[in-house]
Amino acid sequence: MEKIHVDLGAHAYDIEIEAGLLPTVGGKVAALLPKARKAAIVSDTNVAPLYAAQLQASLEAAGLAVVQVVIEAGEQSKNMTVLSQVLEQLATAGLTRTDVLLTLGGGVVGDLGGFAAASYMRGIAFVQVPTSLLAQIDSSVGGKVAVDLAAGKNLAGAFYQPKAVFIDTNLLRTLSTRFLHDGLAEAIKYGCIKDAALFDKIAGFADDAELLANIDSVVATCCAIKARIVEEDEFDTGLRMLLNFGHTLGHAVEQHFGYSGFTHGEGVAIGMYQLTARTEAMGLTTVGTAARIKAVLEKYNLPLAAGVEKKELLSTMARDKKKNGSSITIIILKALGEGVLQKLDWQQVPEYLG
Repeated sequence: MEKIHVDLGAHAYDIEIEAGLLPTVGGKVAALLPKARKAAIVSDTNVAPLYAAQLQASLEAAGLAVVQVVIEAGEQSKNMTVLSQVLEQLATAGLTRTDVLLTLGGGVVGDLGGFAAASYMRGIAFVQVPTSLLAQIDSSVGGKVAVDLAAGKNLAGAFYQPKAVFIDTNLLRTLSTRFLHDGLAEAIKYGCIKDAALFDKIAGFADDAELLANIDSVVATCCAIKARIVEEDEFDTGLRMLLNFGHTLGHAVEQHFGYSGFTHGEGVAIGMYQLTARTEAMGLTTVGTAARIKAVLEKYNLPLAAGVEKKELLSTMARDKKKNGSSITIIILKALGEGVLQKLDWQQVPEYLG
C-alpha cells in the first residue's frame, strides 16, 4: 500500500492507494470516525451497479447503517437541482452531524457529493472513494467541491477537505478506453507542470496494458504532486493555480458543447496543446514542447482542437472563476516539467488564443 499524507493541520488526512482496497474501506471508516452510526454512499448510475453493494457490505460489517443515494451519471447531473435532491435524501435517511458521506464514483460524484457533505447540517464528514482515473489522480484530492451553474463550470462550491481518500486501482479495470484516456490527460498535465520524468514515463508506455500494469505508481506520483501543492496553497490563491494548466480553455470547450461533446480530460487536452502551441510561437516556451505534448495526446487518442473558433469561447472564459476583475491568471510552460503563472489583463487573452 502507498500512503500519502496531506498535511493541512486540523484538516489533515491520508490518501491510501492499493489494488483491492475497496472491501477494507468500511473498517477504515469506522476506525477513523468512531462516532458515526450511519453512512450515505453517493454514487451514480454507472458505478453503483458495479461497486456500491460491495462498499455497503464493508460498511455494514463495520457496524454502520447504510443508505445509497444514486444520481444519473454525467456532468449534466452536477447542478443545484440534483444537489438539492441529494440533501433531501440525506435528511430523509436521518443522517446527523456525526455521520459520514462516502462518494463512490468519478469527478462529478466526488464534487457534488463533497459539496453536499459541506452543506448538510453545515458540514458532515466525507470520504472519497474515487473510481475513475481522473478522480483518483486529481479531483478527489485537495478539497475542492462544487456544482456547475448555467453561467459556468464549478461556480458554486466550497473548499472542504475529506477525512480520507481510499483509492482502489483495481476499479479502473472497468473503465472504458475513452475514460481511461480522459483521466490520463490530467496525469499528462502533472508531467507538464511539475514532473518531466512522469511525462516521459506516460509517453513511453507501449499500450494501455502497460499503462494499467504501472498505474499504481502513476496515481501515487500524481497524488503526491497535488498533495504538496495543496499543502502550500489550500485555497487556490497562488501556487495551486498551476493545477489549472489547460483548464481555462478546457472548461470553456466543455461548456460550449453542453458537457456532452468533450469530456473534462479531453477539454484539458485541447487547452494544454492549444495554449502551448501559442506560447511557443510567442517565444515563451521551449521550442519543441508543443510537439511533444501533441505526440502523447495523439498516442492516447486525446483531441488537439475543438473545431470551434477560440474567440467564440471568450465569453465563457470571461466567467471563469480564475478571472479577477479585469485580469486572469493562466498557466503556461517554460518547458516540460516547468509550469509558471502568467497574469494577463483580460484584453491580452485573445493574443494567447491565437
